[in-house]
Amino acid sequence: MEKPVTSPERASARTLVGKCQCGAVHYAVADEFVYAANCHCANCRRATGSAFKPFAGIARDKLRITSGADHLMIFGDDDGHDARCQACGSLLYSVVRDGAFVHVAMGTLVDDPAIRPSKHIFVGSKAPWFTITDDLPQYAAHAEATASAGGPAS
Repeated sequence: MEKPVTSPERASARTLVGKCQCGAVHYAVADEFVYAANCHCANCRRATGSAFKPFAGIARDKLRITSGADHLMIFGDDDGHDARCQACGSLLYSVVRDGAFVHVAMGTLVDDPAIRPSKHIFVGSKAPWFTITDDLPQYAAHAEATASAGGPAS
């Protein structure tokens, strides 16, 4: 298991709130993310309509829908899917790692999480029109540290 990147001092049992663009779906998630990254794979680009998807990973049972569960649109199966608002289409989270984790789309968080993305993954397939300008480590596929731990799927 990966060592959490979230600062225990900042997280301290905080619960964060997130929601879709139209407000039909709201969720709560513990501020106990284990990892965060910017994923540049083609699937994440298509899912977000952007150059990359900033996400934070956490055990699936630490996220709960607080309102609008009947407005969720699931693309995939129980062990791996994207969850969107069926009204506005916002990508809220992805279920990954055989259903054990969720990757919260960081742009849907209302509250400021303690974690920040610490790497760029799948830059081997990044959009050719996008230039990464920060100094975070870049990995052609999964980051080595996460791949050996069963790492985050994109």
